[in-house]
Amino acid sequence: MLKDVFDELGRKVLRDARLNLKRVKKGNSSLYKNIKYKADDKSIVFTLPDYWEFVDAGVKGVGGSKADGSKWKTKKVTNSKFKYRDKKPPFMAFNGWSIKKKIAPRSKSGQFQSRKSILFAIANSVYHTGIATTDFFTEPVDTNILLLAPKLAEQQILDMIDKLDFNSNNITIQ
Repeated sequence: MLKDVFDELGRKVLRDARLNLKRVKKGNSSLYKNIKYKADDKSIVFTLPDYWEFVDAGVKGVGGSKADGSKWKTKKVTNSKFKYRDKKPPFMAFNGWSIKKKIAPRSKSGQFQSRKSILFAIANSVYHTGIATTDFFTEPVDTNILLLAPKLAEQQILDMIDKLDFNSNNITIQ
């Protein structure tokens, strides 16, 4: 059955995508935990969080100069349709991440300061440097589809043979 081939494809893509996320140090992220797939006889559907495409394809930063006159070093982004232009990412998007990473702003005397300032600095850095391309999902999909293509073709042929209808003068292949 095609479901078995689609299920195998789903398992392999899921495994490889998670390994890629671990490789780029995102192995404990909600993205890692929320990749799912569902396979049936006709298709396979992958479910990922909304922002997966930005992590996969990357986002080009605007570059520019820092306040001290040095240049921002942009991250490597290959063939991405995403780039920052005039809007910075919302600084509150980094709140949960900064808490998980235990990033807390402190004054010179060691007292905690407002979290907003560090979140703004992180958002500003991402705006200028961008998000590097990971291909964590597209690469496993491409690779595993090519590896399973012979199995998929064989299974489709076997399914067609099973559906042959010899009951009349007309032979139907579905």
